Amino acid sequence: MVETPPAPARGRILSNRQKLAGLRLIRSENVGPATFRTLLNHYGSAEAALDALPALSRGGGAKRAIRIAPKHEAVEKLHRLNDLGARLVALGKPNYPPLLRHVDGPPPLLAMKGGTGIFEERRPAVSIFGARNCSLAGRKIAGQIAGDLTDAGFLVVSGLARGIDTATHTAASGAAP
Repeated sequence: MVETPPAPARGRILSNRQKLAGLRLIRSENVGPATFRTLLNHYGSAEAALDALPALSRGGGAKRAIRIAPKHEAVEKLHRLNDLGARLVALGKPNYPPLLRHVDGPPPLLAMKGGTGIFEERRPAVSIFGARNCSLAGRKIAGQIAGDLTDAGFLVVSGLARGIDTATHTAASGAAP
């Protein structure tokens, strides 16, 4: 079943404080996209959800404290994004890719670089993903497929992880490996 994501907020983007809290929440132990959305819907904000996580974990019978992503790690990630010319966008905000809102379990936060005009185009899209620890041959084949699909007019989408995902993005963007 595909969960209906929240409607985009009108003209509002995340504040730096909200970005930091959201990044900490999604990078915390046992918090994936569905849990992230459930926590936001229940507590109203990522900050409130972060505050509630330790009690939720204890109430759920956890034998040890849940690992909440430390603030300094999230700050470092945000600085790195900024240094790369990228930004963090959130599901439900106007700058979130429109078609991605409708997939099953859309990521609550995305790191994006460049313009968003590509999301307004109506090109066929193909997702390529695979092992982070892949072979050299796997990277080469993934890159060849991504390059060929891009040349044929497809939008190539991937998760920005290491390995196959990196080879995919490198080839799709036309960068040298």
